[in-house]
Amino acid sequence: MPHLLAIDIGNTTAHVGAFDGDRLVFSFRLASTHTRTVDEAALLLKQLLADAQIPPSTLAGAVMCSVVPVLTPVIAQAVEVVTGFRPHEVTHRSKLTIRIATTFPEQVGTDRIANAEGFWVEHHTAGIVVDFGTATTFDVISQDGAYLGGAIAPGIETSAERLSHKAAQLFKVAIISPASPIGKTTEDALRAGLYYGTIGAVDEIVSRIAREMGGAPKVIATGGLAHLIADGSKTIGEVDPILTLKGLRAIWLANHP
Repeated sequence: MPHLLAIDIGNTTAHVGAFDGDRLVFSFRLASTHTRTVDEAALLLKQLLADAQIPPSTLAGAVMCSVVPVLTPVIAQAVEVVTGFRPHEVTHRSKLTIRIATTFPEQVGTDRIANAEGFWVEHHTAGIVVDFGTATTFDVISQDGAYLGGAIAPGIETSAERLSHKAAQLFKVAIISPASPIGKTTEDALRAGLYYGTIGAVDEIVSRIAREMGGAPKVIATGGLAHLIADGSKTIGEVDPILTLKGLRAIWLANHP
């Protein structure tokens, strides 16, 4: 069966997946190394496909979104080296099932476009996608399938890293659910502040967006730390770790009927 290669390039990690029809049969996350060359990226992609037992000849196409401009042409060329064809690079001008209703559509991150597209194709209702990455983004989809915009906040790991750099006596901690909101050590106190602070921010932003929308939108979380935060959140209803890749597949299908 032909496969579709989908690549989501984020500031910290890139998520590479392959679909057989609507089923994700391969998924891998790797560091978004900004100095990676085309040759390195092509070699790594060949190895990933070989490990997944997906010959490049079985790929019917490829689609990618990227928020790292320096990596976009590198990965696109690497895909072409390995497969023989260029991937579809998502932009605000790509054919979509949603309608981008922001003031400056060209400023919307292509990962956010993919999230909104993936949400709408799956659910066809008003919703909010909370994506936990380098930044925590909130993407808002109306009842009639318009992408309305959203909010952007610092990601939990980004906050942890900046705090450790700016405060001389603090250090970076692993992000896990704390045993108590009252930390008995500096490490526990940092962990409690980051964890509960993120949950509080997410629930407040989601609640305010929902009130502005005037209804009860479906709230889905995605991204690396989605499960961790969703477990303590009062507003997140569901976690879909591959929502962005699903959106990329939907965009490729819309542009290759």
